[in-house]
Amino acid sequence: MEHAVRRHYDLLIRENQDPVLDPPMLQSYMQKWDGPIFLSALNLTRDKTALEIGVGTGRLALQTAPRCRQLTGIDLSPCTIERAKCHLQKFDHVQLIQGDFLDYPFAQSFDVIYASLVFMHIREKERAVQKAAMLLNPGGRLVLSLDKNQEEILDYGSRKIRIYPDDPAAMTEIFQKASLAVIGPLETEFAHILIGEKG
Repeated sequence: MEHAVRRHYDLLIRENQDPVLDPPMLQSYMQKWDGPIFLSALNLTRDKTALEIGVGTGRLALQTAPRCRQLTGIDLSPCTIERAKCHLQKFDHVQLIQGDFLDYPFAQSFDVIYASLVFMHIREKERAVQKAAMLLNPGGRLVLSLDKNQEEILDYGSRKIRIYPDDPAAMTEIFQKASLAVIGPLETEFAHILIGEKG
């Protein structure tokens, strides 16, 4: 599955589909998943470190990088990471990693870990949340934007991608199992925003 997802996002870049370059109307549409409510939930400040799971081409990172001391982004797709490096080159406190979040051996912990529309690609949700919780500093936050759409296939016409929809109640239980205190929940038009805080 990892290879299918990586190939899909590589192909999107080769097809010149880069969310950072979307017209304003489409960028405004994307905010229905991770706009002001999501960004506020991150509770970022200039003294904090952050990790974005599924950084893509840097659409969200362009908004979060100015708000934190250090930002790390990880993504499966080599093509999206290369594009993100171009978009984020003005920030010397951003580190970008091509790899699988579940397997990558991070050498540091973080104050904030976040992901938008990424966990639908992760089958091992409990393992992913447990790893995020382990990587959080005390008092740190894990913030996820979970798509309300419960379809199991993303249909891109020429290709179809199997996904694993996120159930907010089940994800809340997973957060609690990982010893994350759940705040909220918050909601946008298209997403449930789940916030977990490490004691």
